[in-house]
Amino acid sequence: MSFPAATTAQTVTHTATGADSTAVAQSVVQSVDWLAIAPPTIAAVVALAVLVADLFVADARKALLGWVSVAGLAASLVMLLPLLDGDRSTFCLTGEPGVCSYTADRFTLVIQFLVLGGALLAALLSVTALKDARKRLPEGEFWFLLLSSAAGAALLPASRDLATLIVALEVASLPAFALVGLRHGDRRSSEAALKFFLSSVTATAVSLMGVSFVYAATGTLHLTRIAERIQDVDGQLHTLAQTGVVLTLVGFAFKTAAVPFHFWVPDTYVGAPLPVAAYLSVVGKAVGFTGLILVTVIALPSYADVWGPALAALAALTMTVGNVGALRQQGTRAYSAVRLLAWSSVGQAGYLLVPIAAAAYSDDAEQSIGSTVAYALMYAAVNLGAFAVAALVGRTRTLNRITDYRGLYATNPLTALLLAFFLLCLAGLPPGIIGLFAKVAVFSAAVDAGLGWLAVVMAVNVVIALFYYLQWTALLFRAPEGEPAKHLVPAPLTAAIALTAVLGIGLSGAPQLVLRFADTGLF
Repeated sequence: MSFPAATTAQTVTHTATGADSTAVAQSVVQSVDWLAIAPPTIAAVVALAVLVADLFVADARKALLGWVSVAGLAASLVMLLPLLDGDRSTFCLTGEPGVCSYTADRFTLVIQFLVLGGALLAALLSVTALKDARKRLPEGEFWFLLLSSAAGAALLPASRDLATLIVALEVASLPAFALVGLRHGDRRSSEAALKFFLSSVTATAVSLMGVSFVYAATGTLHLTRIAERIQDVDGQLHTLAQTGVVLTLVGFAFKTAAVPFHFWVPDTYVGAPLPVAAYLSVVGKAVGFTGLILVTVIALPSYADVWGPALAALAALTMTVGNVGALRQQGTRAYSAVRLLAWSSVGQAGYLLVPIAAAAYSDDAEQSIGSTVAYALMYAAVNLGAFAVAALVGRTRTLNRITDYRGLYATNPLTALLLAFFLLCLAGLPPGIIGLFAKVAVFSAAVDAGLGWLAVVMAVNVVIALFYYLQWTALLFRAPEGEPAKHLVPAPLTAAIALTAVLGIGLSGAPQLVLRFADTGLF
């Protein structure tokens, strides 16, 4: 008579165990907010689709891959609109919905707009560049790499744990190495890719070591939890935590091309296809600065006394070396126009670092970060416009020297006027009101934070930059030497120049929109 009772007990036990297992399984399985992750997901899916389609599309129809890629990036941008209603998070810890790995807040959307918009403009430049390359650039691989990098760049601002942050950073960076060295039979391109690869791999190794030290000291990878726990680190682990903070900052300094980690920039920009150089100057820089903001301001606010002075010193050094390097460029040297833009981008990186450093000293860190985002938006629009005009001139003047722009107004008046406008925006002079507005915002962030010395260094560097920007601008309106070259503007190049011009001119008319748009809502 005991056997049925035992059997019943076993059945009940197995049933209870099965119920517990089901409950555990259900707690582990998470629902994914597909709308929140749509922008980087679309870019990644289109990248795979283009790579597969390249196997079946005839050579005569390869140009379709470019337009599919442009459409995919445009679709990713459009998918930002439904996310404007409110913050969305996904991939959260079980039982703790406030601790998530992916968050689509206002800061995320602004940076995703910047990187996806920059990638879209670079793609428009690439359509013409691939056609002119005459098979020296494999189209399927090119579009796959560009879209993959854009997907990683769009993922990074939404990352809220260090593991996702590093993965996104590498997804954005690794395809960029290949893009730089993708041109067949070009020794300069291969050397540029090697320099870029070695410097970036070093940066990644240093960052990973820093991240591992921070994890060892805090026991977590989520940024908000690191901010809570790193304040109460055991005394024996305090040195380990400080070392991790410093190494993480050094790694991101490489990514942002901050001096002295900038040595790869000029040669990489010259050796890369011009649309790739434009992409790196805007999207690559945005990726580095976004990661730096997330790590310092969200994860390590209690270590502001460490990263604040370090970033302030880096900002002063970076803007000075970048502007002096641009000032030394000789107009008759081969690729001097691209080299000037490369050194200029280093100088601009210094300006972008100023508000992040100011956040360590300011009572309103969100406003300081908003100044960085506002400056990045201005810089992205006008710098891509300058690269678009450089790509146009480079179609007939392959050495792309500064002297090749002499008399551009005589042959292409509208293009010359737009390039002058872009350069004046970068210089911060009227009619480039948006450039002046962005520089004033950065300058104010430094002054409000009590960094008067950094504001003085910035003012001196703005004066230095005026010289080489105005020198190039004046050259556009001089009488041409010899037979003037006609620059035919293909439709994709026209679209890229027009879009950047509309953004620059529109924002110069209403510069307050930039700060309103750059209200990050990060805190």
